[in-house]
Amino acid sequence: MQVSVEASQGLERTLTISVAAEVFEKEFDGRIRQLSKTQRVDGFRPGKVPASVITKRFGAAVENEVAGEVMQRNFFEAVVAEKLNPAGAPKVEPKARKKGEEFVFTATFEVYPEVTLSELSELSVEKETAEVSDADLDKMIETLRKQHATWSEVETEAADGNQVTVDFEGSVDGEVFEGGKAEGFQIVIGSGRMIPGFESGIEGNKAGSEFTIDVNFPEEYHAENLKGKAAQFAIKLTKVEEQILPEITEEFVKKFGVESGDIEALKADVKQNMQRELTQVLKNNAKDVVLTALVEGNEIEVPKSLVEGEVNVLRKQAMERYAQQMDPKNLPELPAELFTEQAEKRVKVGLLLGEVIKTNELKVDQDKVASLIESAASAYENPAEVIEYYKNNKEMMQNMENVALEEQAVDFIIEKAKVNEVNKSFDEVMNKTVA
Repeated sequence: MQVSVEASQGLERTLTISVAAEVFEKEFDGRIRQLSKTQRVDGFRPGKVPASVITKRFGAAVENEVAGEVMQRNFFEAVVAEKLNPAGAPKVEPKARKKGEEFVFTATFEVYPEVTLSELSELSVEKETAEVSDADLDKMIETLRKQHATWSEVETEAADGNQVTVDFEGSVDGEVFEGGKAEGFQIVIGSGRMIPGFESGIEGNKAGSEFTIDVNFPEEYHAENLKGKAAQFAIKLTKVEEQILPEITEEFVKKFGVESGDIEALKADVKQNMQRELTQVLKNNAKDVVLTALVEGNEIEVPKSLVEGEVNVLRKQAMERYAQQMDPKNLPELPAELFTEQAEKRVKVGLLLGEVIKTNELKVDQDKVASLIESAASAYENPAEVIEYYKNNKEMMQNMENVALEEQAVDFIIEKAKVNEVNKSFDEVMNKTVA
């Protein structure tokens, strides 16, 4: 086997690989002999079919089969010999040959970039800190009350916080549009569930009244035919209800699994859950900041094939999310360009973190793995059962070990970097996440 390497552009490499004629034809002839023993052909006894007959009938197919195997085997031998690290599957092209000529093919592919990390001590990162205050806890208890609120019909004008029941019909330029009509539709005024101007347009009206409101669809509205369009909605307000919050009684507390009915026990449970969520969000935010700083502080070229693969993953995830919210027939087109920037960053992060782990010889901390599993299991009714499930599932354990090693790398970077801690409120941290 003879190999020549051509560096095309960027990370692209092209190998031209030549395989001796006798090597190729030995494999071809061997395959033909094997077929002559097993292939049934009319006019010949089983196992006695001449090689010339087999070659005439099946030669082209056998040659293609042998070519594929020869290219695969010699490609892998060549990249090892040339110390190349392919970042994806190669595009192989065999060249035409005649019997007695060497078999030549080209393989074009991208290689992983050589990564040289800048000094981690030169990275500057901002790390958020926050606590769950008594005010945050009281606000959450109030949220729980609202989640269990009841509604009582009133005869007053609809106001912010009221639940209203309406029939409506929307039109653009006098034409009713698809999906713009509903009867018995319930909405809480001020919830922000509808397009701007819709909910506020209902305020000040009483049950039984009929009126028209003018609104404008946002430019980023999902329906292409309604983006930025002025519309009118004919509204019939059939019911106005005010919210009745439940008293914090023993019965109310028991609804949340606190058998004692003690409000202080409920608060302790709620605060523990809030703290767990806050800790996770702070960790995720710190990770995002660190990885962004790592990418910005290290310029590397990324293989297009890896970016394309990541784009496909992101697009598939987005389509799955859309499919949960709308009719699959109305799913929007999602061009690759929407995900390219995020995909490039994810590929860079993977390459850079891999180099941090390799350069600093980081190994999986099994205590951290156990801690991550316990944390994941704590959200379930039977944590011990979930922990046991992880331990008996190799794939899930491997995934958790990968997460642990990635977190170890992030923690390692934070230890080395210049860190500026910024204190935030619970709401600032959590609302930023929701946004």
